[in-house]
Amino acid sequence: MRTGWLLLRDGVVRLLLTGAVGLVAVWGVAVGGDVRLVAPPPTAFITDRDGGFLTQAGHESLRPDGGRQVDYGYWPVDPPPRVVAATLALEDRRFWSHPGIDPAAVLRATWQHITGGHGSGASTVAMQVARMQHPRPRTLWAKAVEAGTALALTAEYGRAAVLAQYLRLAPYGENSHGIAHAARWYFDEPAEDLTVAQAAILSAIPQAPGRMALHRHRSRAAARARLAIAGMDLSPKDRDAALADLATLATVPTRRRPPFLQLALRLQTLAPAGGMVRATLDAPMQRWVTATATRQLRAWQQDGAQQVAVMVVRRHTREVLADVASAGFASQPGGAIDYSAILRSPGSTLKPFLYALGLDRQVIAPQDVMADLPEGAAGISNADHDFLGPLLPRQALANSRNVPATNLLRHIGLTDSFAFLRTIGLHALTSPAERYGLAMAIGALPTSLDRLMRAYATLAEDGMAADLRWFAGPAPEPHRVISIDSARLVGRFLSDPLARLPSFPRYGSSEFPFAVALKTGTSQGYRDAWTLEWSRDYLVGVWIGRADAGPMSQLSGGRAAALLAQSIMLRLHGVGRSDLLAGDFAAPPGREETELCTGTGQRAGPGCDEKLAEWVRPGATHPAAPPTPHLSITQPDPDTHVWRNPEAPPALNRLVLRATADPPVPQIVWLVDGKPVATTAPDAPLFWPMTPGRHHFQIRLPLAAGVSKPVAVIVE
Repeated sequence: MRTGWLLLRDGVVRLLLTGAVGLVAVWGVAVGGDVRLVAPPPTAFITDRDGGFLTQAGHESLRPDGGRQVDYGYWPVDPPPRVVAATLALEDRRFWSHPGIDPAAVLRATWQHITGGHGSGASTVAMQVARMQHPRPRTLWAKAVEAGTALALTAEYGRAAVLAQYLRLAPYGENSHGIAHAARWYFDEPAEDLTVAQAAILSAIPQAPGRMALHRHRSRAAARARLAIAGMDLSPKDRDAALADLATLATVPTRRRPPFLQLALRLQTLAPAGGMVRATLDAPMQRWVTATATRQLRAWQQDGAQQVAVMVVRRHTREVLADVASAGFASQPGGAIDYSAILRSPGSTLKPFLYALGLDRQVIAPQDVMADLPEGAAGISNADHDFLGPLLPRQALANSRNVPATNLLRHIGLTDSFAFLRTIGLHALTSPAERYGLAMAIGALPTSLDRLMRAYATLAEDGMAADLRWFAGPAPEPHRVISIDSARLVGRFLSDPLARLPSFPRYGSSEFPFAVALKTGTSQGYRDAWTLEWSRDYLVGVWIGRADAGPMSQLSGGRAAALLAQSIMLRLHGVGRSDLLAGDFAAPPGREETELCTGTGQRAGPGCDEKLAEWVRPGATHPAAPPTPHLSITQPDPDTHVWRNPEAPPALNRLVLRATADPPVPQIVWLVDGKPVATTAPDAPLFWPMTPGRHHFQIRLPLAAGVSKPVAVIVE
């Protein structure tokens, strides 16, 4: 019997020893996995250009109750002495002497637990670091792992590093983590500048962040702060001063983000990691631009417009001063979409870059004549379904004619043009250029408002490309992508109100009392209305459209977007439409201003009916052209009244047209009611299918100045 008992006892002992060894091994594995100092990446505290609070870039984390919260802070910090003294006075008075756990505190807490007294905490700073880095349920096992981890962390990294980690991770209420962030959040001070009272009241919060956050529970935190002051090594005079300061201590008001939610989200995405980050945003400007945009949008809603986006950039520094991403985050439909960043059809807003590339490649020159004629248009028409005939590049771009732009794209080449548009940041597509074809020039290549603003800044800044600046700091180094010559020529093309005639009337939404280069764009079906423009100081970009990319009713860039852009630009400069300001954009270097005949591109002479000032290289133009040929229609006679034969087939109801040119020319263009219908030799008759109504006939030269007097005919 005794032998059996001994065997049983030995078996139990061995089992207990094995269990203990196993438990210790598991404990050791748990501790070993936690022995390193880790912290979430630091978040950004973002202000506007004047220091006003905008937002914080935070990290979303899971709360114990399953909900989610955003955690702000985690800034590295060199522990300020006052904060260290206040923290250790409350959290770990023997921090500098124990190895990571405080035996005296453990014994005291154990005795209080046994005797039923009010338990004081035994967690040291090192144990709290272990818990903050790896949260666990509050069990005896968790305490044991935290204690082992605290010992290992202190041995591995030293007390100073563990304390710095605590001050980086500790929760200070209202989602603020770390003393450096909390000092900014509550007092708008760097941690090293905190007073004794400020350091004490902040050090009181981590024990119960929800119950002691200063904006809601200041009195609770102040009561504990008095204990911190009492435990700090202060002279009686300094202690009394700190207590007096604590009694009147004021925090900054609760920081409320201004109603720029989409902008805040974008800034959070773009912000560099950690610390105080000053955005370039001008908050008052953001407010009035938002108000102006939403007010004008309401005027266009009856025509199907739903949303608007506006960006304002300071020209020379490329700082983003305002970014209205939509008509309101909560507005419907599609208010949560950032329309300054999504890809949409740009309409004609890419044309200036094709002209710049064409000028750089010497495919065109300012004095060349571009044909806006149905011949060779490859099925592409202009927005007004009309043709203006021969035009200088200045006129072709300023009038936003589709046919000259697509012909220019064809001559440059699809692949080269596509690659160039990628180089200047208008897209990041890798698909072949053939996918977009010639329609690339008129809106087939999608881009976004922010990309357009960056590209137009390149034109405005003499062809030097650089990213837009969202935050203060060193400016990015620009690099050349367009020659000075071409950039300035295109800028002058786009800033000439005379060159915009007849497509854009004088004194409308495209004209200013100071120099402004602008380009409008309208996508197919009036789905997107754009205007991009720059002055001597600013760039303004506007988009108007729908969340579902559906069509609007005749809302073009020139009608809607340009009007909004004009009102913003005028206010930016502090002038009205009737004010007169001197100034013009810089001329291209090495060129001279010359008056050209628009139909020929030659120096204007006595026989030139339409003239335009242009900047050309010396010797690039020919002398004035000889007198323009005299053109006249010889048949039918003016004011002829013609009756169709209702019984004859349509092919026989034709009117014979004849003309002469003196001196003779190879070809003439017949225009009926102002629209080109055919090209013939001057002595060849043209048979025109008659349609009822009053009609006007004229002839003109295909690529030169000269037009006949109109001949009116009535057909019944």
